Amino acid sequence: MSKIPHSRAGKFTLAVTALVALAGGFVGVTAAAASSPSTEVSGETYIIGTDTTFAPFEYREDGELTGIDMDLVRDIAASQGFTVEIQSLGFDAALQALQSNQVDGVIAGMSITDERELIFDFSDPYFDSGVQMAVAEANTEITAYADLAGETVVAKRGSEGETFANSIKDEYGFTVKALADSATMYDDVKAGNSVAVFDDYPVLAYGINQNNGLKSVTEKEQGSSYGFAVNKGQNPELLAAFNAGLAELEASGAYQDILDTYLDAPAASSDTSFFGLLSDSAPALMKGLGLTLLATALSILIALVLGVLFGFFTVSESRILRGIATTYVSIFRGTPLLVQAFFFYFGLPQLTGQPIDVLAAGVLTLSLNAGAYMTEIVRGGIQSVDAGQTEAGRSLGLGYVTTMRRVVLPQAVKIMTPSFINQFVMTLKDTSLLAVIGFAELTYQGQQIYAANFRTGETLLIVAAIYFIVINLLTMLSNKLDKRFNK
Repeated sequence: MSKIPHSRAGKFTLAVTALVALAGGFVGVTAAAASSPSTEVSGETYIIGTDTTFAPFEYREDGELTGIDMDLVRDIAASQGFTVEIQSLGFDAALQALQSNQVDGVIAGMSITDERELIFDFSDPYFDSGVQMAVAEANTEITAYADLAGETVVAKRGSEGETFANSIKDEYGFTVKALADSATMYDDVKAGNSVAVFDDYPVLAYGINQNNGLKSVTEKEQGSSYGFAVNKGQNPELLAAFNAGLAELEASGAYQDILDTYLDAPAASSDTSFFGLLSDSAPALMKGLGLTLLATALSILIALVLGVLFGFFTVSESRILRGIATTYVSIFRGTPLLVQAFFFYFGLPQLTGQPIDVLAAGVLTLSLNAGAYMTEIVRGGIQSVDAGQTEAGRSLGLGYVTTMRRVVLPQAVKIMTPSFINQFVMTLKDTSLLAVIGFAELTYQGQQIYAANFRTGETLLIVAAIYFIVINLLTMLSNKLDKRFNK
């Protein structure tokens, strides 16, 4: 491992010390001031975005985020007198969150490149990386880059591994496929969809030690250095505090201790049985299930109100109200749910300048999307009631609203109920899509688990079983309520 270069903060401190010593010999005073917490960040709380699946730099152990990056940023925060709130979003989502000012900084094993320096300001390097190639354990045919001709390899999207693979693909005649996280890449290779993976060497070493089914077949290629990033021209005091804290950790030896903790042959899990996995995963999965049910309940309640409101608009005698309802339904039925989630969590803050909580963004996305479908359910239910029922009500002297409330709706509700139940189930399943914006629901928690232990199939089987049980219980409850109130 290469020695980490001296930080700019460290050089600046040495320069100041020398000048003060020449001026009056106050070296001791200056040294004491250099090691004190920064007054600019003291007492502040900063939101820091990170990746979800980049062990040993960030991963979950016993449900808690840990790793080199996590230890570094927390120790630096403690030494400089500020507090950090970590949001595990995924690499791409973390960068988008930073650009939309949802987070103040990102630490995610992020390589410092010329292109990124146009957008972000980076700290001093805190790790010198490198890229290696790995293949499935049973693969004896791929031992060098020359064996990749005509094959497909995989790399993490936006990573140093992808950059390196693209730089040599024409020379050796292979195709590069980019995926979102290391665990998915390794599974892709083991499944035979790709013959090799290019990834950062410490990440590969950690995965191989955890029995991810791969083996490295090349020497480490020199890569870029990792840095902590903030938006260009923003939070300079946070960047300066990070540099100062990093310099202190390097000088005290605590930095090397952190590296040794995670890079010196990390121990594999002691209990590798399925029930051991189930027991270890249960706390995190139950936490995710709770957030899934919370988001579903809030979204359904809001969507129900929207569906009834806009459903009445669609059958209104007013062209304006019908136009409003039609526009709303067209927008949210005509765009993908993922695009809506990205817009509300990343796009809206950029337009308004106001950050939005991930739960609020998730509920907003699900409720508006489900509300559009419920609008159509309400419209279809009302229009399914024989028109003669409305005419009969009006002929008895009842107004439009009274006719709808007393005559049409009681009949329409019976027609709409099965569709409402189906929409409830769809909304619960749609919460899994919110994992892409870092909402820690059930699917997200499953991703966190297999990112650390690489037991993807078994973890997803447990997650799927939980969804199956909850959805069937919800369906049974809904059907009982339907029979009770609509018999």
